[in-house]
Amino acid sequence: MAGVTNSQYRAKRGELRIYLGAAPGVGKTFAMLGEARRRLDRGTDVVAAVVETHGRKKTAEMMAGIALIPPRYVDYRGSRFTELDVEAVLERRPEVVLVDELAHTNTPGSRNAKRWQDIQELLAAGISVITTVNVQHLASLNDVVAQITGIEQQETVPDDVVRGADQIELVDISPEALRRRMSHGNVYAPEKVDAALSNYFRRGNLTALRELALLWLADQVDAALAKYRAENEITDTWEARERVVVAVTGDSESETLVRRASRIASRSSAELMVVHVVRGDGLAGVSAPQMGKVRELATSLGATVHAVTGTDVTAALLDFARENNATQLVVGTSRRSRWARIFDEGIAARTVQLSGKIDVHMVTHAEAAQGISLQSLAPRQRRLLSWLAAIVVPSVICALTYVFIDPYLGISGETALFFVGVLVVALLGGVAPAILSALLSGLLLNYFLTAPRFSFTIAEPDSAVTEVVLLAMAIAVAILVDRAANRTREARSASQEAELLSLFAGAVLRGADLGTLLERVRETYQQRAVSVLRSGSGIVACVGESPCVTVDSADTAIEVGDDEFWMLMTGRQLAARDRRVLGVVAKQAVGLIKQRELTEEAGKVHAIAQADELRRSLLSAVSHDLRTPLAGAKAAVSSLRADDVGFSPEDTAELLATVEESIDQLTALVGNLLDSSRLAAGVVTPRLSCVYLEEAVQRALVGIDKGATGFARSGMSRVKVEVDDAIVMADSGLLERVLGNLIDNALRYAPDSVVRINAARVGDRVLLNVADEGPGIARGTEDQVFEPFQRLGDFDNTTGVGLGLSVARGFVEAMGGTVQATDTPGGGLTVIIDLAAPTKDEQ
Repeated sequence: MAGVTNSQYRAKRGELRIYLGAAPGVGKTFAMLGEARRRLDRGTDVVAAVVETHGRKKTAEMMAGIALIPPRYVDYRGSRFTELDVEAVLERRPEVVLVDELAHTNTPGSRNAKRWQDIQELLAAGISVITTVNVQHLASLNDVVAQITGIEQQETVPDDVVRGADQIELVDISPEALRRRMSHGNVYAPEKVDAALSNYFRRGNLTALRELALLWLADQVDAALAKYRAENEITDTWEARERVVVAVTGDSESETLVRRASRIASRSSAELMVVHVVRGDGLAGVSAPQMGKVRELATSLGATVHAVTGTDVTAALLDFARENNATQLVVGTSRRSRWARIFDEGIAARTVQLSGKIDVHMVTHAEAAQGISLQSLAPRQRRLLSWLAAIVVPSVICALTYVFIDPYLGISGETALFFVGVLVVALLGGVAPAILSALLSGLLLNYFLTAPRFSFTIAEPDSAVTEVVLLAMAIAVAILVDRAANRTREARSASQEAELLSLFAGAVLRGADLGTLLERVRETYQQRAVSVLRSGSGIVACVGESPCVTVDSADTAIEVGDDEFWMLMTGRQLAARDRRVLGVVAKQAVGLIKQRELTEEAGKVHAIAQADELRRSLLSAVSHDLRTPLAGAKAAVSSLRADDVGFSPEDTAELLATVEESIDQLTALVGNLLDSSRLAAGVVTPRLSCVYLEEAVQRALVGIDKGATGFARSGMSRVKVEVDDAIVMADSGLLERVLGNLIDNALRYAPDSVVRINAARVGDRVLLNVADEGPGIARGTEDQVFEPFQRLGDFDNTTGVGLGLSVARGFVEAMGGTVQATDTPGGGLTVIIDLAAPTKDEQ
């Protein structure tokens, strides 16, 4: 480190090491502390900022000798919470800091909303961080874990944050060992062990969570390996993970191959990839319905479907397999007959010869050895065969005619046989081989079969005319046949283009984004990178390694929209026909870009319109609702300060009560406005815990009574509470505000009715009802009552800005619940709150 200043050293970003656990209690914190002690022994400056021991003795003992940075205390709603002190860590500037629980949500009022954001600050300052997280807190697996365990985790961390770690170490023990550790009291307090073992920590749950953790980490390792191979240009297959590729043509045998490959993959828990090689010459193709059946079958078996182009099917197939680091390749046995395999062994045999380290499985099927059409031959094979036929066919016809047929036919019949031979060559190879065959046929016919024999002299003029006319007709027919064959090839080429366009269009129609479309292009045409460049703006989107950033540096450049957009590709050169297809695909890509931009603009316009509507509604409501209590308070205070009027103690008390009531109205108004703004900004972060509804309702009633208006004060005795011992998972403070708003609303707008509050548990949910017998609301307006600034003909229009129910809905939804309004039987309004009930281990 000689010559490197401390500021230069600190400018480097710190390293992030994460201990990933399959479940709580597997020993992540213990492993983190073990790593810290090893680094301390090596002389590294290590401090602990947040370490959650959860009362575990052995974990606490590991803290000995590790310097501790005191936490920061945050006061919130009458309670004090401890949080990571980011400023203290930055001031201390250790080499390594321990910060437990990466997915933790910070208390409102903290420096950042989430702990992982705190950690990003420390990393940016050059401080390395060691942290922990459980697999159930990964955002991509949150819903899966909820489905397995029945508990939805409220605290999550984006997968990208974890993937960006320099090191991820899995902390894992068997389900039996973890349950044994819990039964010994090493994880939870003894009174909580039985509930935990019978709920979240069931053996099946732990096994599923363990598999999730292993699979997620395996994907990250696989991505890291692919990146390393690409950076170092490694094309050899590394058998780090089993991956099976099955080649299909889309014909009837394809479903047999896919099912067989699926069985092979399932035996080794391998990934299955189905690849269809689209012939670049357009000579062979498959209909969309046929390939659609194969795609549907592959999807049902959990396989991914890919398409690549190439004139050499074997080379394209093996290139795809090596690029994806496949270990096994499944192909069907050749359709060629035994005689045909003498001249061309077929794709399967060539694949076996060139596969290298990839294991090749050849699967028999019903179409094997049934023969193969000429169209499936490669262009080079067709050319060689046609020129060979131009020589062999006339020679064979001449030999057979001379030996067997000459005694029975005259010159006209023999000439007709050669005419048929020329047509056969024309069908196989086109005009040029047909002309050669016609000339050779004329010479052989003249020399061997026309008098005088073994001489090119023709004794009879009729015979000469017959030969010339018939051969000329053969050439003319060959030209027509060649044109028809060209039209057929063009039709097949158009079919191949249509197949590719259908492939790309299908990706767009299925909701694929721009990146997915570009990745499909890169894979199909076997390119290293594909990017979309916008003139004056640079790269808009790209996939692959080292994408082109200028038009001149691209191997293939497709212009779109008068030089405004370019699709740039790095890799093998593409044919003109491929460029036609890519031109259409590039327009689709540009369409996605413009659609995204229009969506963003529409979102901005909508947000501006909403903000404008909110501002106008707020000004309209507040202009009246602020003025009324202010006027009342001012009038009462002015009266009290008047020197010329003497008030009795009763009058003075009444005026002071008016002032107090007006201030309470202002307090409620400002509170609702602030809550509404917090909800709009998305900064409401509830801390869920078990809440007894009886206590929450009573606290809400006390709050209403302290700040009661005339309507509420006179109606407090009309509230009937029947919630028994119901418990919900909620934020106590937020639930109190919700109940306060709903009860106050019922008292205010149903002044002559009883307000009933009751609750009942239904499955894993608790339904809480706040019902009155007032005028209710018009049918069809049940959702509108929860919108800001809505009164819908309320009984009392003198107070409030119509935010109470809107705030209540926002708070309930923030706590993972729902709220809805409905009619009270017999008349009135009932508001139903649906919240989660705690599980046994949470109570």
